[in-house]
Amino acid sequence: MKAFDYARAASLSDAVGAPACLIAGGTNLLDLMKLEVETPSALMDITRIGLNEITAEGDGLRIGALVTNAACAADPQVRQGWPLLSRAILAGASPQLRNKATTAGNLCQRTRCSYFMDNRSACNKRRPGSGCAALGGINRNHAILGTSDACIATYPGDMAVALAALDAQVKIEGPGGSRRIPLREFHRLPGDDPSRDNVLQPGEVITSVLLPAPVEGRQIYRKVRDRASYAFALVSVAAVLRIEDGTIVQAQLAFGSIAHKPWTDPRVDTLLVGERPSKALFDKAADLLLEGAQGQGGNDFKIPLARRTLAAVLAEATAE
Repeated sequence: MKAFDYARAASLSDAVGAPACLIAGGTNLLDLMKLEVETPSALMDITRIGLNEITAEGDGLRIGALVTNAACAADPQVRQGWPLLSRAILAGASPQLRNKATTAGNLCQRTRCSYFMDNRSACNKRRPGSGCAALGGINRNHAILGTSDACIATYPGDMAVALAALDAQVKIEGPGGSRRIPLREFHRLPGDDPSRDNVLQPGEVITSVLLPAPVEGRQIYRKVRDRASYAFALVSVAAVLRIEDGTIVQAQLAFGSIAHKPWTDPRVDTLLVGERPSKALFDKAADLLLEGAQGQGGNDFKIPLARRTLAAVLAEATAE
């Protein structure tokens, strides 16, 4: 780890526009610094600036940027109105990490692509223009949707997948003022510039995540992984579905570990609404979701796995 300067912010205004890398729980950043994938010359500790409460926001909920994952998953309001979020958080990491990791830090975590984490390997995300060693390399955990010739890495988190299905928004404060961004638009696809993971501009700080009013129906999070604990997903599905008189009247789906960002496809949601659940309908939804999917050899299995996982989640969500 390289030497760095350290300062502690006393307020949000200290953090906004600060010429330093912000740190709170540090569960991802410190790992990257130890590997010298990230080498900030200055860190600013923002753990003492507030932003650590969960409060009502109209009919919805405001989750402060510094609320820990453990506190969010255990919050009675979250568990009652947005259980999908609680389930997704509990499916990720270990209890020790959830006690330190924060809401904003979770959203900003970087890929766990082994080539990104290895300074000796070519990686356009870490060193633009150097190439992508995962193309033609060991790519079992990599993306099948939204990829580019520059990067096939996946976004590794669980929480953001649930937030995408719940139509959450991210509130940001920056030198130019505040703005809100739909969670579904917060993370970027790699394109020609995979070095940028999200739409945050220099000097901007996430202050909270806003959840809309609770939705009726069933909320399901299914994470398929190699082992039952402390493993990143191979495929995950977050689903909010509501059935009336045997017909799907609302569907909000999001998918994890198949793309560079939490993947959503509004066409799939639209396809399901107004239809009666059936295997044929679920197959049609999977066809639409995966029509542009492309494996890279080692991760070809993710395409049928995503199909089966989606079908299983839809069957569970629509069961009598």
